[in-house]
Amino acid sequence: MPLSDTAIRKAKPADKTQRLFDGGGLYLEITPAGGKLWRQKYRFGGKEKRLAHGTYPEVSLAEARDRRDNARKLLAAGTDPGEHRKAEKQAGEDRAANSFEAVAREWFGKFAPNWAASHAGKIMGRLENDLFPWIGSRPVAEIKAPELLRCLRRIESRGALETAHRVLQNAGQVFRYAIATGRADRDPSTDLRGALAPWKPQHYPAPTDPKAVGELLRAIDGYTGGNVVKAMLRLAPLVFVRPGELRQAEWAEIDLEAAEWNIPAHKMKMREPHMVPLSRQAIEILTDLQPLTGNRAHVFPGGHDPRKPMSEAALNAALRRMGYDKTTMTAHGFRAIARTLLDEELGFRPDYIEHQLAHAVRDPNGRAYNRTAHLAARRKMMQAWADYLDRRRTDTGKILEFKKSGSRR
Repeated sequence: MPLSDTAIRKAKPADKTQRLFDGGGLYLEITPAGGKLWRQKYRFGGKEKRLAHGTYPEVSLAEARDRRDNARKLLAAGTDPGEHRKAEKQAGEDRAANSFEAVAREWFGKFAPNWAASHAGKIMGRLENDLFPWIGSRPVAEIKAPELLRCLRRIESRGALETAHRVLQNAGQVFRYAIATGRADRDPSTDLRGALAPWKPQHYPAPTDPKAVGELLRAIDGYTGGNVVKAMLRLAPLVFVRPGELRQAEWAEIDLEAAEWNIPAHKMKMREPHMVPLSRQAIEILTDLQPLTGNRAHVFPGGHDPRKPMSEAALNAALRRMGYDKTTMTAHGFRAIARTLLDEELGFRPDYIEHQLAHAVRDPNGRAYNRTAHLAARRKMMQAWADYLDRRRTDTGKILEFKKSGSRR
């Protein structure tokens, strides 16, 4: 006699497992603990087998019958429903393992250890915010250019053109990794060249006119905030490292006698160690600061937690306090000032400048220079730069042009 919902609800557990049959091999198994489990008995290849169809009441009587009927159709077609279910499960697992998100996270895990933490965070943020919600669960091999373009159009619609271009770049990296690992045949991002509104990288705002630089240096001298922040402001134009590298500086990395600051690879954007020759003026700033923070690990400890470095916003906040808004000067702008004026005003070789900026400088054979390359010349350059800044600071009129002898050779 077929089962009914009333009979199922009234069924009580006993000391032993009970079976209530419905027909066509379907039955409800009631365990001593009170569980009600749908099962189907069938024969395939001369062997008796069982198929699970879920639990009651999550799976209703009507739904259990539908699952039974589907299994019987497979049997009629010569297919083992149990093996068919295993194959579907495996296919689902394969799809999940080969989804865009799975491949992207695998790619990220492989390469992120070689990136600066801030760079890695930005990339994962783009993936999680702009791609995963829409194509993350899709098999990477099935994603087509129009589908990816829809994701990019969403970014464009909020006016974030730079982000749209960078997301397209990151998506291409994921697709190429999928091709290399045998999970995709082509990169649909290549079909979208020219599909996005044009965008050109914006340089960090900075006053590169020599007179304006002098005004900036005098404003720094007149800064009335904390001593640690002021020391960081004074040092920033002399060393022109990235703001994150400056705020994370540690006393253990600085050799005042040798006049060197050796930044370890893990703190650098390019994941290569970097040497900063320290000018006489830089040494004076650090020597004055040492009695204040020398007992801490960081040269510029945080105000709220001295065990941590100064916050990312500290330098920019100080510049705003001095009257420089984000359209005229940022903490990163000290690098632009040095890059421009070391070339245009002091005439130093571009490769010396680029190397001191910790950019990827290569020799004629394509090999990356090591951190001590051109060290003697760079020491002279850093001292000449500090002396030039001193003259810019103190002379409010026209400064005699200074060219480093033989610096272009």
